[in-house]
Amino acid sequence: MSEAMAGVPAAPPPSTPRDASAVILYRRTATGPEVFWLKRDKGLRFAGGFYAFPGGKVDEADATVPVEGAEGPEAQQVVAAARELFEETGVLLVQGQPHLPLAELRTALLAEKLSFATLILEQHLTLRAADFKLAGRWVTPEFIPNARFDARFFLAELPVGQSAEVWPGELSEGAWVRPAEALSQWEAGTALLHPPNMHALQVMGAFRDEASAVESLRGAPGLDARFISSRIEFQRGVKVMPLRTATLPPATHTNSYILGTRQLLVVDPGSDDHREIDALIARLEELRSAEGCTLEAIVLTHHHGDHIGGVERLVEKLQLPIWAHEKTAERIGWPVAKRLREGTVIELDGPLPMNWRVLHTPGHARGHVTLIDERTKAAVVGDMVAGVGTIVIDPPEGDMTEYLSQLLRLRALVGTIYPAHGPAIPNGAEKLDEYLAHRAWREAKVLEALRTFTEPASVSDLVARAYDDVAAFVWPIAERNTIAILEKLAREGSVIPSPGGASFRAA
Repeated sequence: MSEAMAGVPAAPPPSTPRDASAVILYRRTATGPEVFWLKRDKGLRFAGGFYAFPGGKVDEADATVPVEGAEGPEAQQVVAAARELFEETGVLLVQGQPHLPLAELRTALLAEKLSFATLILEQHLTLRAADFKLAGRWVTPEFIPNARFDARFFLAELPVGQSAEVWPGELSEGAWVRPAEALSQWEAGTALLHPPNMHALQVMGAFRDEASAVESLRGAPGLDARFISSRIEFQRGVKVMPLRTATLPPATHTNSYILGTRQLLVVDPGSDDHREIDALIARLEELRSAEGCTLEAIVLTHHHGDHIGGVERLVEKLQLPIWAHEKTAERIGWPVAKRLREGTVIELDGPLPMNWRVLHTPGHARGHVTLIDERTKAAVVGDMVAGVGTIVIDPPEGDMTEYLSQLLRLRALVGTIYPAHGPAIPNGAEKLDEYLAHRAWREAKVLEALRTFTEPASVSDLVARAYDDVAAFVWPIAERNTIAILEKLAREGSVIPSPGGASFRAA
């Protein structure tokens, strides 16, 4: 993303979260409880590639199933929890006939030959609220605009005689796991977790009895009055604080990252809204007072306004130095204490030491840098890739040739991608492949459109044909990208610009 552009509409208000239910399914063992977790398929729009518990959105049909001990929306949440649990794991937590052909019924349900309501009613089964202990409420943050959920979590014990199994589909794997082992994978960066799932694993790791576990699950720290968590740490040492900014839609926020486990870096405090920056400051002060952390510096990935909007206030309040590439230092109004260069390694001491290697990745901006954790390959990429929306390459600051070259270089170096806009992206190399393929497709489309003109074409005329697959209101942004594409093609000899560059023709 770059700064907001004239003619581009403002980002829409946050979407209304959809009701959902999730089930923390556990079983008792001689060495303590195990929970059944799932890895969501990487192609899913919400939390693709993340580890989670069985769950999904509430359906209208869930209201037709009676629940012993609950009515109305509360009952509907329980039905959704039971239905999703059965669909995703094959566990049917009901009272009634003990010898049902569960695999056969699950197959029919997933093939939509049988509804969950029909299954419950025709088999004379009873759903009980008592079997699903309400264990918290979590709402998806606003920085994930198109897949937000208002989820009730339930704690449920595996029924005697049943087993849990994931079938191919929306889930790529599922297994019983000890909470400590799951958290170890989170710490290693091999299992990404959203806040409610991490909290549940922490609680279940200290399990004594069901009643105290439920109480702890409901008392999650860091939840505000809207049930949105202020503590987002998809892997240990990479905390994200989404800040509302005047960025390009569909994004509404710029992610500020807090890197480290004791010595901390603050990356891209982008909001110029004092309330947003004050919330970031409060989070940093909490880390200092509660966890003994120290604040080392503000790191800027580049100079665009939605990445530096809160720098002045953060410096004023916390007296932090600024670290940035020299070309970024030339574009901002504050002194830069440390010039970041290609290959610079930032060492952060702590319970989990981290070494962040700096890569100079121009293309979107001349001074753009990417930070890569040497241990896990976690990559804080600024505006090289987006978790929502796209990246604008805006000449003369932007250079499409350089941008594509840097994407190709990053492909071999990254694990999970942490973008400035939108959620974290597991399997970062695959996302970069998608970006490279899309850019190649768009370049071919621009060149094909140019060849349809018998006379040199203006950029605006060209965009109307080359971007006929997108809404016209984004064409002002598309024009900037198209200029970048044309400049690349001109260097390669595929197009010829007119004197002054007002129009182009195919070579």
